[in-house]
Amino acid sequence: MAITRDLTPGAAVAATAAAAQEDSARFETGRVAAIAAGHGIHDSYSGFLAPLLIIFRQTIEISNTEAGLLAVFMQAASLFQPLIGGAADRFGARYFFILAPAVTAIAMSLLGGPHGYLALAVLLTVAGLSSACLHAVGPVMTGNVSGKKLGLGMSVWMVGGEAGRFIGPLVIGAFIPLAGQAQMPWLMLGGLLTSATLFVALPADRRSARGLARRGASLREELAGRGRLLPALLGLLVAHVVMSATLATYLPAMLYDSGDSFWLASVSLSVLQLAGVVGAFFGGTLSDHLGRRLMIFLAIFPASVLMFIFLATGGWLRFPLLILLGATSLSITPVIMALVQESFPNNRTLANGIYMALSFVFRSMVVLLVGWVGDMWGLRTAFALAAVAPLLALPLLRWLPARNGG
Repeated sequence: MAITRDLTPGAAVAATAAAAQEDSARFETGRVAAIAAGHGIHDSYSGFLAPLLIIFRQTIEISNTEAGLLAVFMQAASLFQPLIGGAADRFGARYFFILAPAVTAIAMSLLGGPHGYLALAVLLTVAGLSSACLHAVGPVMTGNVSGKKLGLGMSVWMVGGEAGRFIGPLVIGAFIPLAGQAQMPWLMLGGLLTSATLFVALPADRRSARGLARRGASLREELAGRGRLLPALLGLLVAHVVMSATLATYLPAMLYDSGDSFWLASVSLSVLQLAGVVGAFFGGTLSDHLGRRLMIFLAIFPASVLMFIFLATGGWLRFPLLILLGATSLSITPVIMALVQESFPNNRTLANGIYMALSFVFRSMVVLLVGWVGDMWGLRTAFALAAVAPLLALPLLRWLPARNGG
């Protein structure tokens, strides 16, 4: 402040702008880590659902399609993510993010009660609304404090989520056999403590809120001259969702139907998600150096091949394949998220909200379709079809920018 006092008004403004630009280019490790940790603990509760579907199929006697519809109830709220982004601009994105772990923890922990199908649907809808709030603003909050290392920021964000989805099935897979389904409400304490901690760890300031409101060029103006970018992003998103949604929702059920125990089926999903932590970190980070387009190819092609090999093997040989499959199939998400945010720099919240909404819409459709195929021809057949989808999207890569930020 003492330096700018002796400057002319124009020089002072220039110095202030330079300082702001330097600040915006800085990667704030502490805040990025806090946001990622909140993401992880939140998603650990979301990760309860896939193993619980095994129990729901028995306790309330539902089909694979009906089980998949429960997942759709949780995901349907994501349709409103663009509106949630607008509400976050008005009321404060920080509160949308901070409250989400507590709300989701309460809803998911109450699934352990003696509920019918309707009550389960209501609880999962509440959890879905909370999740939509967190995922609508979390990536943008992360991007705002990542500076020029946007790929790294998205990787850390995704590492938190994948770590949570690893921990969730592991926790519920061990908790129910040891304590019983009726004791699940005790698990909500972790989410309540997380929200309280985030309130302290993420104080409100100008930088954390920057970029949440629309400014500069409109989204339509930013799309001008990029006619092929949007269909390429949509096609790659669909292909990725087909594989990831199939694995995340039906892997435990498919293995359980094949004769594995509830615990082993739950642990298999945790192994996949743990490998996804590594894949998510290196996927976005390497894309900062190798380029988004090349990194997507290096993830999609091996993931499809590994899925076919996984279906052809059995027993403990599946576990090393799950590690490789998780590392490749789940490494794509931070790359696509970084691509979306850098393609629409003046409309990050809106673009991210639309991306997340479409992602969950496609995921809901895929979950229902895979459940139906599983009821008709078996989940193994559904998994084989899901392995083909990413290969069909490879030609779309030529429509992506050759260089980052292009």
